[in-house]
Amino acid sequence: MQFKGKVRIDSRTKELCKRINAMEIAVIDHQDIDEVAALSLVQRKVRGVINLSPSMTGRYPNQGPKVLLSAGVPVVDLVEGQLASELHEGDEVAVVDGVVYKQGREIGRGRELSLESVKEVMKRTEDSMSGVLKQFVENTIEWVRTEIDALGQVDFPELKTRLDQRHCLIVVRGANYRDDLEAIASYIRDVKPVLIGVDGGADALVELGYRPDIVVGDMDSVSDKSLALASELVVHAYPDGRAPGMERVRKLGLEAHAVSSPGTSEDVAMLMAYEKGAELIVAVGTHSNVVDFLEKGRKGMSSTFLVRLRVGTRLVDARGVSKLYRTSVTPIRLLSLVAAALLPMALVFRLSTWLGQLVELLIIRIRVLWRML
Repeated sequence: MQFKGKVRIDSRTKELCKRINAMEIAVIDHQDIDEVAALSLVQRKVRGVINLSPSMTGRYPNQGPKVLLSAGVPVVDLVEGQLASELHEGDEVAVVDGVVYKQGREIGRGRELSLESVKEVMKRTEDSMSGVLKQFVENTIEWVRTEIDALGQVDFPELKTRLDQRHCLIVVRGANYRDDLEAIASYIRDVKPVLIGVDGGADALVELGYRPDIVVGDMDSVSDKSLALASELVVHAYPDGRAPGMERVRKLGLEAHAVSSPGTSEDVAMLMAYEKGAELIVAVGTHSNVVDFLEKGRKGMSSTFLVRLRVGTRLVDARGVSKLYRTSVTPIRLLSLVAAALLPMALVFRLSTWLGQLVELLIIRIRVLWRML
């Protein structure tokens, strides 16, 4: 396997995806590439991926490498050598059988991943998931004891946007979140819910032509454009009150509320919608299983578990709705649709004398013009 192109370098894959162009090579330092990061790289149409860390450690069946390889994006893993000192943003490199060359000189060497080897690792890790699941549940229970009181004492600010007795659509940057958002476009159009983007979820709303009513999050993975478009910003602060995201908001000349709470930003968004009296909470792209949380570097899901227990009666999880029903338009179906559309038109023309005469005149005129040409 070989590929070549200009490199873009960043230890944070989600930051790299903001500036990498099609047919460029992503140089990352990403242990256990997650599905969302992989989908972002695929969407950017990268030429290949060079990873300084193991793309799969075998701790759990992370989906990222499979997503990349299935999309035809080659991955060179565990690259060692002089890349850190000799490779710079914008350099041209060639990768041949796992060896990285710059100007014809070897500067790094790694191992190529194949779809078969990735599937084999995933199968092994799935077989050993019982131990991982046990540890995950134990961590969740342990943290539930410390977070249950804190989550009941979250002080939410007064918002300009009314949530009471309205539907709230919360968009999180999870797997297939863009597809799911497109699948419920008619719901958004007809019901006009309050649009709440959680960090990068706000970018998905903007990309599809929507304006977020509220953006909630650490503000570390959302674009300046989405922050500026949003009607209101809610910065998720640590339980001790520290809010690093507030500094970025202020640098942009924007105002924001700060909410101190344990757990994730999507937990804060759901709890806020619930406490503000939302009639229905529709969630897209949310994290709800062990792999989701392990990919986010979390060893438990205590806050999410507690929040979902609390808001459950009003929550509709739309994750994966885009996969619920998929169909393709076959030639036979297309012909049937065309025939169904033409039939009433033919009947109208047949029953209407003046329409029939008009069509005949048009046909005659077209023939005359054709002969003149």
